[in-house]
Amino acid sequence: MSLRFPMFHLAFPTFHARTNMLTDSDLQAIWLTAKLASIVTLILLLIGTPIAWRLSRTKAWWKGPVSAIVAMPLVLPPSVIGFYLLISMGPHGFVGQLTESLGLGRLPFTFWGLVVASTVHSMPFMIQPLQTAFDAVGERPLEVAATLRASPLDAFFTVAVPLALPGFMTASILTFAHTVGEFGVVLMIGGNLAGSTRVASVQIYDYVEAMEYGSAHRLAAVMLIFSFLVLLTLYAKRPAPKKGA
Repeated sequence: MSLRFPMFHLAFPTFHARTNMLTDSDLQAIWLTAKLASIVTLILLLIGTPIAWRLSRTKAWWKGPVSAIVAMPLVLPPSVIGFYLLISMGPHGFVGQLTESLGLGRLPFTFWGLVVASTVHSMPFMIQPLQTAFDAVGERPLEVAATLRASPLDAFFTVAVPLALPGFMTASILTFAHTVGEFGVVLMIGGNLAGSTRVASVQIYDYVEAMEYGSAHRLAAVMLIFSFLVLLTLYAKRPAPKKGA
């Protein structure tokens, strides 16, 4: 006599069901997610590098407040960040009025609205590892470069950046992966528009809400494997700690 558990089979479909090919909608969501994460990572590299460098070099009074602002997305609920971004990018917000005056329209429920929201939400994952890497460079290499008549800009690109390269790799991987995994912020700012704002995390949510667990399993498995490979790459590239004498 065998026992059957319908709900168990509903929640955990067979291996054959999980290994079916992804749908066009799934592939579209994955492509949109990768596109969003790539653009956000590039933007944060451009704006986060000078911020991290300045924070690592200064001892001014504003270092604490700026560092706190950078780190706020780590402790704020995504719904809070999404709410204030939605207000600021709306028709009565300062960002919304600015984009309207520039002829760019409104950002909420558009792909570029997702880019802005994800850039804000992922900021600490870029800036903090870069700041730590620049702190580790120290003053001595820059002083040596100055004695060789290198300008501050030359010293930055020829000394600081090469020495901080592992930090750039870590920051880029963390930023990309965090953007891929975002849900609350992208849902509040972008909504759920197929081909425009429906990223992979929102697609999985749609499947679960519709009780299409087999489809949810397939897409979730892709995200699970991706997350593992990202972390594997991150830890494989991390140098081994030096043993004490």
